[in-house]
Amino acid sequence: MLGNERHPAQAAPRERDAGPGTPANGRGASAVNRLTNRAEPHQMASPKLTVVVPVYNEESIVREACQELMAQLEERGWDYEILVAENGSKDRTVEILRAMAGEYPRLRYIHSQEPNYGLALRSGILEAAGQFVVADEIDLCDVRFYDRALALLEANGADMVVGSKRAPGSRDRRPAYRRLATAVHNTVLKLALGFQGTDTHGVKAFVRERIAPTAERCVVDRDVFASELVLRAALEGKKVVEIPVSIEEKRPPSIALFKRVPTVLKQVCRLFWVLRVQAPPGRNHECVHPSEGPKKASGS
Repeated sequence: MLGNERHPAQAAPRERDAGPGTPANGRGASAVNRLTNRAEPHQMASPKLTVVVPVYNEESIVREACQELMAQLEERGWDYEILVAENGSKDRTVEILRAMAGEYPRLRYIHSQEPNYGLALRSGILEAAGQFVVADEIDLCDVRFYDRALALLEANGADMVVGSKRAPGSRDRRPAYRRLATAVHNTVLKLALGFQGTDTHGVKAFVRERIAPTAERCVVDRDVFASELVLRAALEGKKVVEIPVSIEEKRPPSIALFKRVPTVLKQVCRLFWVLRVQAPPGRNHECVHPSEGPKKASGS
């Protein structure tokens, strides 16, 4: 499906200081240029697929997880790159990524001084070279989702496919408090922002040229960027499709869940103003169940 071209080896990426980071402002400035020490551009043709993986303090699993992901992608014969978006790690994550980038031609990374998941993901999306982009988590990386999502992007006319932990047919093996947090977050999005789907924080796949401009227009960062990306894409008339996924974390979250709550609430309030008060209403959100065709997701 994605071809079996092989790229020539690239040199290990060099970092250059991009200066102090500033918050995303939704005015079109590139998050990559403003927020990261950016890896040098590819010395190869653009791949079909870029897998963007934000990481923070992941020295214990980043090498093994990336190697496992590359092995699965190689088995499929896909033309791909892995772009690791490191953000403010205090451990050996950057050192490990630097070594891996010199060892594996298909892996590169960008580095930010600021621990900020949303800006790391946004920067990775804007830096991605592939025709298709998968935004994944280092402790998940289920390539079976890639198989299904890329088929929908290529054959079904979808612009974005979201792997939902709450769609019918999904299996969420995370701890109960994590499942509860997802349910509460979704309820807040439904009540405050009119969200019509079942999940915004799952793994995502999309057509880069259609969704990257949407990512650049996003106004929030940290934990709520992923939600804004899905909401804004639907409001802009992009075709957003959900499919059920099965997930099981490899380790506990690197940042305590309850420490995020004040920031999340503040950013949801900002999104309410930007997307509900300032933006005209509109949505294009569908849910694909295992044995059914696409249908509109319930807003209840």
